[in-house]
Amino acid sequence: MKQKSLPNAAATLVLGILSILTGCYFIGLILGIIALIISNDAMKLYREDPTAWSDYALLNAGRITAIIGTVLGGLSIFLWIFYLGIFSTILNSGYKNNLFDL
Repeated sequence: MKQKSLPNAAATLVLGILSILTGCYFIGLILGIIALIISNDAMKLYREDPTAWSDYALLNAGRITAIIGTVLGGLSIFLWIFYLGIFSTILNSGYKNNLFDL
């Protein structure tokens, strides 16, 4: 019996790689989550009958890259919020009045 290719295995890998490349922007988080959602459907098919499907390594690589891209996107959002908080604290403090009195 000829094995069929897992659906969306290549799409998962492409989205995972794009999520890593755009991980420092907010879109990396979105692409990583989409890749994980797509890969879950293919994983269910593979777990039902592993002998009927090929390209599991491609799907697994896509999942790993999607997880890395999601983590990078999440860290990026956290850092942007942190920097925004620090910047707004500095601007709202009395330091701005004394800044130009040098």
